[in-house]
Amino acid sequence: MTTLLLRHAHLLATFDDANRTFADGGIFARDGVIEYVGPSDGLPPSADVTIDASGMVVLPGLVNTHHHFFQTLTRNLPIAQDAPLFAWLVAHYPIWGRITPDGVRSATAIAIAELMLSGCTTAADHGYLWKNGARVDDQIEVAREMGFRFHASRGSMSIGRSKGGLPPDEIVEDEDAILQDCARVIDAYHDPARFAMTRIVIAPCSPFSVSTDLMRESAALARARGLTLHTHLCETVDEETYCLERFGKRPVALAAGLDWIGPDVWYAHGIVMNDAEIALLGQSRTGVAHCPSSNMRLGSGIAPVLAQHRSGMRVGIGVDGSASNDASHLLDETRQAMLLQRVVHGAGVLSARDALRFATRGGAMVLGRDDIGYLAPNMAADFIGVRLDSLPLAGGAVHDPLAALVFCRTPGVDLSVIAGKVRVRDGNLVGNNIDMLVERHNELARALV
Repeated sequence: MTTLLLRHAHLLATFDDANRTFADGGIFARDGVIEYVGPSDGLPPSADVTIDASGMVVLPGLVNTHHHFFQTLTRNLPIAQDAPLFAWLVAHYPIWGRITPDGVRSATAIAIAELMLSGCTTAADHGYLWKNGARVDDQIEVAREMGFRFHASRGSMSIGRSKGGLPPDEIVEDEDAILQDCARVIDAYHDPARFAMTRIVIAPCSPFSVSTDLMRESAALARARGLTLHTHLCETVDEETYCLERFGKRPVALAAGLDWIGPDVWYAHGIVMNDAEIALLGQSRTGVAHCPSSNMRLGSGIAPVLAQHRSGMRVGIGVDGSASNDASHLLDETRQAMLLQRVVHGAGVLSARDALRFATRGGAMVLGRDDIGYLAPNMAADFIGVRLDSLPLAGGAVHDPLAALVFCRTPGVDLSVIAGKVRVRDGNLVGNNIDMLVERHNELARALV
């Protein structure tokens, strides 16, 4: 058994049901599971690993509910810098179709490194393009090597342009092969137990890249095996127009008719929704990943996050693809979520603490987890720490240390612990050479384009 002790946190914010905070706070964990959270004077005297968190604010690890790791290879492409979603996708599809297994592994390592350094301890990635021998297995192996808690999507695209879809025919897959590989990946990797490090998500890409048959069969497979379901929905007006013209239905009605609503489903974006649709999704406890930077970058719109949350929808934060956000900084995404809602609704509508709750407990609920997202006994020992004496927090953390993480522009975390193991120490990724990762990644990105 391995024990871990964190003590003397300047402020420890639990985000538990009572929303407790502790000055001079501490955590004791055994084998990756918390046994004690509270004042440091209640801690045992020693442990195998001891962390002095003096001068830090400590909080639960952030949960990223939507990403596309492979897109770290195609950030900032000039041909798509000023394009809306559909044109942006059309520009990228041929390039993504050339990504190799080495590219997938490198992109996964880069994305996870960025996420961990920005406070993320659990992420769901939406990989939906598997060509040239690349498989979701490549991602899972990297995540395990890096000690990252990972929900890996076996995503898919099956309808190319010749059948009315958006992607070119040469990058889509046969639907029987998709379903067979989904079953294979579930058998090989899915862990339904509490504190699981790897879970599989069934994730057809979007209404404009898969068939209704694949959507139905994917839902049936996931529910038969106890998995969650994920797709893009209601991201743009163009998507709404496509669904009306092709299916005679708005996207939410289409999804509902295909058994794609409920507490085991979450969508990416959810921007173009009306009140009745939000009410339906709230009643069914359907989830949504709010991706503010990507939505702004592509000009897609501002998601009705507050109305969605009030309706009963489960709301989390996602960074989205690293070619539509061009970053994987989850703490910064939390800041953008707070600021963007204020643009629409006013300065008092979403506090820094509420934004952090979306990024922690909210994200855990979206992913269907009851073991992460807040700090309490019998919860995963996933937590992060940020020093309060840094330049970006100067003059801010002295007034409100927790809110300063969102109002001020925090460059990254100083500490990250995942499953009771230190993964970021003193702002550096433990056990990984960032310079080597970046050098190799840049070589692959140049070769790809």
